Amino acid sequence: MNDQANSLEKRFDAAAPAELSSWNRQDTTWMLGLFGTAIGAGTLFLPINAGLGGFWPLVILALLAFPMTFYAHRGLTRFVLSGREGADITEVVEQHFGIKAGALITLLYFFAIFPILLIYSVGLTNTVASFLQHQLHITPPPRALLS
Repeated sequence: MNDQANSLEKRFDAAAPAELSSWNRQDTTWMLGLFGTAIGAGTLFLPINAGLGGFWPLVILALLAFPMTFYAHRGLTRFVLSGREGADITEVVEQHFGIKAGALITLLYFFAIFPILLIYSVGLTNTVASFLQHQLHITPPPRALLS
């Protein structure tokens, strides 16, 4: 029994990385990107709309949303990590599927993210203006400056 435990320990040590690499700029970028996509809509709109229905609908919605968000982001993270070290999502798609697929995925990714960016920027500007006006009783600055 002891030999079997030693054998498993040796296999584990051989499979484990010798040393973890230090945290770098790309790690921070990915962490902030995944964090932002995970909470983006929830930060701006979900608590307000879900809160109107009461506490229990909010809890049920959170229980339904967690697995979808968690597994989607875990899958995306694993896909990006399957590429060479330091590669972004476009480079990983190119590594796995070729240059044409990389260009197509980049274009589709842009068309998926850009409208969301526009919606969030307008929503965030409206939310900040409303907060300044109704909560702090301050006249908000012009929208161009506020945005």
